[in-house]
Amino acid sequence: MTDDPLIEDLVAEDDLPPALEARLEIGGGRLDKVLSDLFPTLSRARLQALLAEGVVTRDGQPVSTASAKAQPGLYAVALPAVVSAIPQPEHIPLTVLFEDAHLIVIDKPAGMAVHPAPGSETGTLVNALLHHCAASLSGIGGVARPGIVHRLDKHTSGVMVAAKSDAAHAGLSALFAAHDIERTYIALVRGAPQPEKGRIVSNLGRSTGDRKKMAVLKFGGREAITDYVVEQVFGAVTAKGSRRAAPPLASRVACTLHTGRTHQIRVHMASKGAPLLGDPVYGSGSPANPVRAAIAEAGLARQALHATILGFVHPVTGETLRFETAPPEDMRRLEEGLAAL
Repeated sequence: MTDDPLIEDLVAEDDLPPALEARLEIGGGRLDKVLSDLFPTLSRARLQALLAEGVVTRDGQPVSTASAKAQPGLYAVALPAVVSAIPQPEHIPLTVLFEDAHLIVIDKPAGMAVHPAPGSETGTLVNALLHHCAASLSGIGGVARPGIVHRLDKHTSGVMVAAKSDAAHAGLSALFAAHDIERTYIALVRGAPQPEKGRIVSNLGRSTGDRKKMAVLKFGGREAITDYVVEQVFGAVTAKGSRRAAPPLASRVACTLHTGRTHQIRVHMASKGAPLLGDPVYGSGSPANPVRAAIAEAGLARQALHATILGFVHPVTGETLRFETAPPEDMRRLEEGLAAL
């Protein structure tokens, strides 16, 4: 799903080779920036960390100052060995909306990663499911991500489904691949997209400027389709002596997905000039002071995005299932604050 792409969309740094070498012919420029061009599979932030760890060398000699001027020479990055760990069961409470012998539907809290990854090795949904479902997840979907057929970003809350049997895993995977799933998200955004209702169709792919970001591409990428409707606007007032209403400061938007690309809603809303409030990656610019104050008062420390509806046909029983949950406390408080503007 947008913030829950199919597993083949995931890119893990675990897949990087154990060592990298590249020669710089002409010096100049900040070292970490130059190295990010020499080693495009490594982000600039990752290279800064590797420089600090002392595992980057030039002509065999360690270099560690990211802001230093790059000198010509043979640069080598000795990547730390990847620890291949099998996720372990952890007793983490889950909000279970539905469960049978084949699948489980949960309301994932913001801040919980779906599966172990660098920086989130424990405390993930996979760890919780391994404990909750005991041995029923063994072997389903692979060792690293047992039962997982889609995902939400770590800081996106909302409804998710996981498989507990091979039949459910295959069936759910087919439903997601065919986009035969009802998926609606609630987003609180800066301003409001125009028109107030519409469909966004674009190609999404990795940004050429930052491999950790997605972007709307003119060429390449994969088709992404989002229907949206503005449900409520906040802070829109009519100036004195004018019949024309000022643009809203923020709005609540319902987004329905027809594809499931990485960060789909976040990129699409930003492309309409209405980035999600609290989004540190795509929220370019700053909201108006009253909105910033409402965000601080609500304690929102993430993108304001909640997967509110998930509907599908049970892949084994054929039962029509549909689940809907309200946004959690931080988004609820923010919406109350915005309504008071």
